[in-house]
Amino acid sequence: MKRLLIVRHAKSDWGVANTKDFDRPLNSRGLSNAPEMGKRLVSRILNPQQLVSSPALRAITTCKIIAKEIQYSETDIIQEPKIYEANHQTLLNIVNQFSDEHDFIALFGHNNGITDLALYLSNADIYNIPTCGMVLLEFPLDSWKMVSKNTGNMVLFDYPKNPFEA
Repeated sequence: MKRLLIVRHAKSDWGVANTKDFDRPLNSRGLSNAPEMGKRLVSRILNPQQLVSSPALRAITTCKIIAKEIQYSETDIIQEPKIYEANHQTLLNIVNQFSDEHDFIALFGHNNGITDLALYLSNADIYNIPTCGMVLLEFPLDSWKMVSKNTGNMVLFDYPKNPFEA
């Protein structure tokens, strides 16, 4: 079985003058939501074997903060430039190239692509993955190459404003 954790970057700061979209940092809410969501993964004993992130500042910062919470080495994070501004088909192509040595991988990216990916791959009945939200999909498959439309089941949808009990 393969498991894919799809994570939208935390809330970014739109107020930084003369900043390119790619270089937008997290705002104070994003900086507090990311560790909280990492702690939720720890409490659920969800430990991805590989973290793959967009290199855009807001996504890679979210990924690094969550990595710290789940005790995943920041140096092992894979930055994939194609995730930035990707649609669901581009994201699926990235997923299909994941190494089968890992059964649980987290993908950090941006909307609309990541919400569209979750909907495309699964039975997820969600309108939008909010900032720092995450969707966990399970696939009854042995290879990432086999992941395709409607092959996954959503087993978790969580986001910072969602009430949480450990």
